[in-house]
Amino acid sequence: MAMFPCPSLGVTVELTDERRQHILLQHPDFLPTYFMQLAETFADPDKVRRDPRFPATHLFAHWFENVKGGKFVVVTVVADPPSQERHWIVTAYIARKLVQGVVEWKRN
Repeated sequence: MAMFPCPSLGVTVELTDERRQHILLQHPDFLPTYFMQLAETFADPDKVRRDPRFPATHLFAHWFENVKGGKFVVVTVVADPPSQERHWIVTAYIARKLVQGVVEWKRN
């Protein structure tokens, strides 16, 4: 398991081995090549969106010039109910543009 500080939420986000396997299988262009970009996406996001279908889900995005000639790294995080206070990565992928979710925060 890997842990990432997430200043935007004021928490630590976990990447379980099971979720890492999911990303490896479903988004093989992302892991393991761009693993280090996960931390930078949390540390310095360009946008944070919320999925209107799943209110406890945040999509963190950061633009990287060195990812496939210029792309966003998008990391989807779920917050478990307050009694558990656990934040975990559901998936991560590379995208040309962001269309999913409602903008919660955007860099000026």
